[in-house]
Amino acid sequence: MERLTAFDASLLYAETSSVPLHVCSIAELDTTTIPGGYDFDRIRDHLASRMSALPELRAKLANSHLNLDHPVWVEDTELDVSQHLHRIALPAPGGRHELSEVCGRIASIPLDRDKPLWEMWVIEGVGGTDPHDGGPIALMIKVHHAAVDGVSAGDLLNQLCDLQPDAPPPDAVAGPGGALPLEIEAGGLLRFLTRPWQLTRAVPATVSTVASTIGRALSGRAMAAPFKAPATVFNAEITGDRTLALAQLDLDDVKRVKDRHGVKVNDVVMALCAGALRGYLEGRGELPDKPLVAVVPSSVREAWDRPGRNQLSGMFCNLKTHIADPVQRLLAIAESSSRAKEHSAEIAPTLLADVTQALPPPMFGVAFEVMSRTPLKRTPIHNVVMSNVAGPQAQLYVMGAELKSLYPLGPIFHGSGLNITVMSLNGKLNVGIISCRQLVDDLWDLADRFETELDALVSAEIRGAPST
Repeated sequence: MERLTAFDASLLYAETSSVPLHVCSIAELDTTTIPGGYDFDRIRDHLASRMSALPELRAKLANSHLNLDHPVWVEDTELDVSQHLHRIALPAPGGRHELSEVCGRIASIPLDRDKPLWEMWVIEGVGGTDPHDGGPIALMIKVHHAAVDGVSAGDLLNQLCDLQPDAPPPDAVAGPGGALPLEIEAGGLLRFLTRPWQLTRAVPATVSTVASTIGRALSGRAMAAPFKAPATVFNAEITGDRTLALAQLDLDDVKRVKDRHGVKVNDVVMALCAGALRGYLEGRGELPDKPLVAVVPSSVREAWDRPGRNQLSGMFCNLKTHIADPVQRLLAIAESSSRAKEHSAEIAPTLLADVTQALPPPMFGVAFEVMSRTPLKRTPIHNVVMSNVAGPQAQLYVMGAELKSLYPLGPIFHGSGLNITVMSLNGKLNVGIISCRQLVDDLWDLADRFETELDALVSAEIRGAPST
């Protein structure tokens, strides 16, 4: 068995019908490359042949009433792929609005905790065409955040993908095994008795972080502060109803902007998000005078020496949305982001894991109850969760179909009702945007502004280049 860390388990405890905590991705697939042609049963059999290499998809939760610690992962020895792989067709005309409507409904439904925490949906009728006649399909994947973070989700997708349409299944990978109730209880008791030791590890790092942050704040070298973000339409209580939109950009254009101005790819991505949000809110007559603040998760796997599926840290970044000029905004974001990265680097990478690990399970319920009563509109912690994930730059196939795009979608929370996740893949930058339908009923205006913002930065780069 594999016991959940406190941070992984917190993603179970925090989940409600209004805040389902799975991560999703929407893949667009070309069925003309599938050996033998498209057939749903063939897709299901192909997925089943890969399950031995996907331990994350074979694991389910187990617990005991006498367990004093968090639940465990155990192998589901009776896994039935047909209970996780579903099939649905888009209504006519099968365009992007119909796709986002169906995927938004799928994203709204929490996963069944009695089974391994994942499901996939094969979506037919994309573009109003029949996949049996060579039309494209979409594949929506949902996995609970307790089971994967951004990096491990990418690793999971790599196991689902092949470099050739007829590639053989990968080698089997061992899963977590089984556990009797007595084993769960005994391990939980041991973790309960060692919790004070966990606290001794967390206290010094916490004190050091507080001292460093105070020093940086006094000298103007700190990252953006939480609870200082301006209120926007996205900073309110949410329901479980989701709306989403997608955008795809040319990665070469992003790199041209990066090279021209001597910044990072992530700086350009953040500038695109900032510019799109500025234009979107300005169009609604709701652009705050103060700049928006994003929380940017980051992987700490390379510096990690703790167990757990989620190995994350993060930083608060000023999006400089009060600056009208796109190039000046990009340069200001790059400078602010550099300070935030330096500040974040001074924080122990295992601090979040150690602090949460020192808390007993009942404390999580108390903490989430307090957070739910925060006056969200008056004191938003931040405005948007923004992630940038580097994907493989090679042509990939999923169940024999050529992968044309892959749009990631992260979770949203009360007071933080907007998530923008970006993934680079085979020369493209895929942008997934998700929010609550009760806050905004259409995100396509926001999604379409990403291309406009990139065009503005590319044009500025051309005008600013020296003449020959």
